[in-house]
Amino acid sequence: MTDLGTLAPYVDSYVRETRATLEAPYLTSAIERIAALFLRARSADRTIFFFGNGGSAATASHFVTDIAKVAGGTKPHGPGQRFRCIALNDNVPGVMAWANDVSYAEVFAGQLRALGEKGDVVVGISGSGNSPNVLEAVTTARAMGLSTVGLTGMGGGKLKDLVDVALVVPSNSMQHTEDAHLIVCHILTAYLRDEHAPRD
Repeated sequence: MTDLGTLAPYVDSYVRETRATLEAPYLTSAIERIAALFLRARSADRTIFFFGNGGSAATASHFVTDIAKVAGGTKPHGPGQRFRCIALNDNVPGVMAWANDVSYAEVFAGQLRALGEKGDVVVGISGSGNSPNVLEAVTTARAMGLSTVGLTGMGGGKLKDLVDVALVVPSNSMQHTEDAHLIVCHILTAYLRDEHAPRD
């Protein structure tokens, strides 16, 4: 039987370690650059593509839900006023087709080749920074002239050197890294809603 007497100190330690990942100066600098890319994409009526695996896929979907719905304001607006967002991992049949017929490394890159246009933005999310399909998609995006953002941790892996803007969570814990990525989602959503809401 689990000794629940150890739970309180464990929770305290977990929260303290997560807080430490958010207090490093990298956070504001990276979010500032990401927000600028997102605002430019909205102004030009371009698309922001998000993708990741596992928990990072869930974060990509969460980003799209929040940015597309909340950050665009409460009323419909004309072109360039709402954020056009797609989570490539949400296309489960497409992901399975690319994985089965070509390779799992192509599940996002294959979709980008069909959907992406110059001026679009891609956000690859990988806790390790070394997910082959995220790296392949970012490489493809760069070749297509898309702006690239990487959310990662654990030193950044290969992803940090492939993207225009790298947000590298200073942690070697996948849990703390994913916690920080979701908080980044909420910070960006709230900021874009409150500070840069579309004007009538």
